[in-house]
Amino acid sequence: MPEIIRTVIIVVIALIVLAVILSCINIVPQQNAYVIERLGRYKATWDAGFHFKVPLIDRIVRKVLLKEQVADFAPQPVITKDNVTMQIDSVVYFRVMNPHDYAYGVENPIMAMENLTATTLRNIIGDMELDTTLTSRDSINSSMLQIIDQATDPWGIKVTRVELKNIQPPAAIREAMEKQMKAEREKRAAILTAEGEKQSMILTAEGRKESAVLEAEAKKQATILAAEAEKEKEIKEAEGKAEAIRAIHKAQADGLKDIKEAGADEAVIRLKSLEAFQAAADGQATKIIIPSEIAGLAGLAKGVTESLK
Repeated sequence: MPEIIRTVIIVVIALIVLAVILSCINIVPQQNAYVIERLGRYKATWDAGFHFKVPLIDRIVRKVLLKEQVADFAPQPVITKDNVTMQIDSVVYFRVMNPHDYAYGVENPIMAMENLTATTLRNIIGDMELDTTLTSRDSINSSMLQIIDQATDPWGIKVTRVELKNIQPPAAIREAMEKQMKAEREKRAAILTAEGEKQSMILTAEGRKESAVLEAEAKKQATILAAEAEKEKEIKEAEGKAEAIRAIHKAQADGLKDIKEAGADEAVIRLKSLEAFQAAADGQATKIIIPSEIAGLAGLAKGVTESLK
């Protein structure tokens, strides 16, 4: 019986020792760091990997996450330079760069950073008017980033970005701003409508002007074409008349030639010349000048006529 008790005690002690040894084995995950104290004093900072601590002497003071973190702070009441109270909530992006300073620099780093952000925001907004505050987010973000990052350096924190998440003016201010924006939109709409009507009138006038110019040009072109057609017509008629006269003269000349070849005397030839001259007058002339030769021929023709009777 004593042997069994002794065996059980040995097994229990062995299990306890094994449990203590296993509890002293620590594996630090990636992007994490453990701050270790030995007998109440800072001993080391464990990076990612396998580590072993001395039981009952070493202890893990703080487990620090090295990834970039986001702290979303509740809305804070702030007063602008023109005494308007607004609710502004901010978001801070940060990363722990020094686990030792993060563990020993301040009691509660996140709460300390929240209070620092609130006071910094109040100081910056207090020097700005409402309209400037609403239109200067980038400037406010840059100023807060510079101030907070510098203040958190002793805590081992690197602030990478600060953003104003939301700005809420009082309800009365929002209502007034909405009315102002509505009036501004209506004004812009009226201006655009007037500009459109003006542009339409200008385009209409220009269209009428161009139409009148084109119409005048068309009339001018038509007049020129009509004149050219009339001129061409007169030329053609003159050429036709000239051609007809030439044809008559040629026919008469051919007739006289035939008469002469037939042996007719000079009196007959002169008579035919008189007939040709009469035909050339065409009955349109009011006064005809007859050469002396033809006048004598006329007397001869009269004598011949009487002798024939």
